[in-house]
Amino acid sequence: MTERSPLSRLLGIEMVDETAEKAVARLEIRADHKTPTGVVHSGTILSLADDCATRVANRANDEGPNPGAFMVLVDLHSTMLGNQSDGVLTAVSKIVRCGRRITVVRTVVTGVEDKVLAEITTTHIPA
Repeated sequence: MTERSPLSRLLGIEMVDETAEKAVARLEIRADHKTPTGVVHSGTILSLADDCATRVANRANDEGPNPGAFMVLVDLHSTMLGNQSDGVLTAVSKIVRCGRRITVVRTVVTGVEDKVLAEITTTHIPA
């Protein structure tokens, strides 16, 4: 299942590329994505990463061990490494492991001049 979520539409997440091995998404920063201090809210960054990772997990499983199943995120580990106030965020999610029971995805979110803002590892299971 690769249908867009209502939250991704609300946030303005745009899928740029999507295969069974890798997905790329982007988000243009708006005022409602920011904290009171003017930088992007970590929840916005994690939502971008989650959306991108879930898309690649679904695609990999649809073409692999779990056709038609929706992959549900059950674990997320993040390291926030930076932030920014304006511009575009890009998430690149790659499959680490795609098995019958679990799928692991690693996502890197970058900002201006490809500065790494966050590294996220997610685990998904078929619903």
